[in-house]
Amino acid sequence: MGLLDGKKALIFGVANDHSIAWGIAKAFHEHGATLGFSSLESLLERRVRPLADSIGVSFVEPCDVQSDEQIRAVMSKWAAAEGRSDVLVHALAFAKREDLDGAFVDTSRDGFALALDVSAYSLVALVREARPFLHPGSSILTLTYYGAEKVVANYNVMGVAKAALEASVRYLAADLGPDGVRVNAISAGPIRTLAAAGIAGFKKLYGSFAEVTPLRSNITIEDVGKTAVYLVSDLASAVTGEVVYVDGGFSVLGVPTAEG
Repeated sequence: MGLLDGKKALIFGVANDHSIAWGIAKAFHEHGATLGFSSLESLLERRVRPLADSIGVSFVEPCDVQSDEQIRAVMSKWAAAEGRSDVLVHALAFAKREDLDGAFVDTSRDGFALALDVSAYSLVALVREARPFLHPGSSILTLTYYGAEKVVANYNVMGVAKAALEASVRYLAADLGPDGVRVNAISAGPIRTLAAAGIAGFKKLYGSFAEVTPLRSNITIEDVGKTAVYLVSDLASAVTGEVVYVDGGFSVLGVPTAEG
């Protein structure tokens, strides 16, 4: 018996086999969930559909989350196929490459708006369109990072976007709580993903992480997947509006040092 037997989960943001969303999808599959994927159309055939096929997922739909119409279309197709949503996963973020290097003060107006739209507002948009298909016991999950709370070199506008995302989690949890729907976020340590590759200096950050985090190890997409299973399962039935850290304890440190 899996923790997610009988649950239907729609995951936005699988990009390739290194993405956190894929780690979550694999864990959900292993625990018995029925899955659907939605991602950028440009990624579907070459990257997403082969992954979907590998675990028997037939629902694979394109979506630009800057379009309410496209979001609505995906939700309608999912409802027609599965009838309801037990789990909605938002694993989406984007900023211009030039805004993830140098000084935050140099962020352009349109770069700021783009990062906030794709990385934070898209959660609100997805939840609004999914709401008619949610029910008491449904769960929504998104992904954030410690750069929302503390300054991380070159994270820049993405840190501000993730701060907005975390605030959105709390407000959505308050909105949907009376309906029995939970909303939470996972804050993962640095993981080598397609998105992380766009952040200047990421390799250096990743390389030293295992030397200073209390558990002395890097974080994997499998680590995040296991926590995701817990958060959307009935084991977390009274947990909502929370940011749960999967970072080996890094977030509890004041001044990280390899000797600490």
